[in-house]
Amino acid sequence: MDRTVVLITGCSSGIGLHLALRLASDPSQSFKVYATMRDLASQGPLLEAAQSRGCPPGSLETLQLDVRDADSIAAAQARVTEGRVDVLGEPPRKTSPRAFLSLCPDQDVPRPTEHEGTGRKEGLCNAGRGLVGPLEAHKEGSVDAVLDVNLMGTVRMLQAFLLDMKRRRSGRILPALTRRSPARSVSLIECGPVHTPFPEKLEGGLGGMLDRADAETRDLFYRYRRHCERVIREAGQDPEEVVEVFLQALRAPRPALRYFTTERFLPLVQLRVSDPSGSSYVAAAHQSAFHDKAAEGSDGAGAEAEAGKLGASELRAPLAPQ
Repeated sequence: MDRTVVLITGCSSGIGLHLALRLASDPSQSFKVYATMRDLASQGPLLEAAQSRGCPPGSLETLQLDVRDADSIAAAQARVTEGRVDVLGEPPRKTSPRAFLSLCPDQDVPRPTEHEGTGRKEGLCNAGRGLVGPLEAHKEGSVDAVLDVNLMGTVRMLQAFLLDMKRRRSGRILPALTRRSPARSVSLIECGPVHTPFPEKLEGGLGGMLDRADAETRDLFYRYRRHCERVIREAGQDPEEVVEVFLQALRAPRPALRYFTTERFLPLVQLRVSDPSGSSYVAAAHQSAFHDKAAEGSDGAGAEAEAGKLGASELRAPLAPQ
């Protein structure tokens, strides 16, 4: 039986690691997983977990791949013996519109795939870096370093695998973009907070160089950080839970345009489209993060109440599209 070949970036930790394990140990034994990472010295936890889970021989192979380096991507691609890619996925990136710049790959997620006949090759891209803190508090080069991985790394992976997917008129792209064509499907998977080593991947540390920011901005950041810590405590998901959403999208015959791993933030999502001005969304997000009184006036008043009225049943995006 031909197996679906999956290529995943960022597998040294987080969602990438858990996704590689989940697919390699799947009872169907229908996946061949290429788990890639920038430094193979970090492969120990993955290989130990694979052994403890009893992953079948030949179901998991590690490769060195640095998404910042096109030559590294090409070298890893050349080592995929099946010679095709069926699923191209990548982790959701999050940006914050508030007083703080938050460029955070919301977890490790999948990238590339392709398939020919019944055998398929899938790739999931999860490599990512983070930047959290007042914009003026980060040293020169920090934003560039994050974008080089999170944005340009995605572009390089697409450039490496997408042409072949188009030529075969077969393939799937999981997170990030949202388009569909006869040759390939693209789904956006939106994650909330997930328990991973993401804080260790923040450029310049949490908050950056806060002494560069004024007192009011520092105070706002500390309040925002407390809010984030509370949300992670109350709503943080285990990577295994998030991985199952990826698996559902990957296996769906007609994948949805958008998937959510949690319903907690769907009311805020709905505000993005219910108020075209964006004012209700910003007011509700500000209220949630800073516990301030909602802005007065028709643009912001009642945003929190409006968000509370939106039930999850109205907003639910399919996790297993029919």
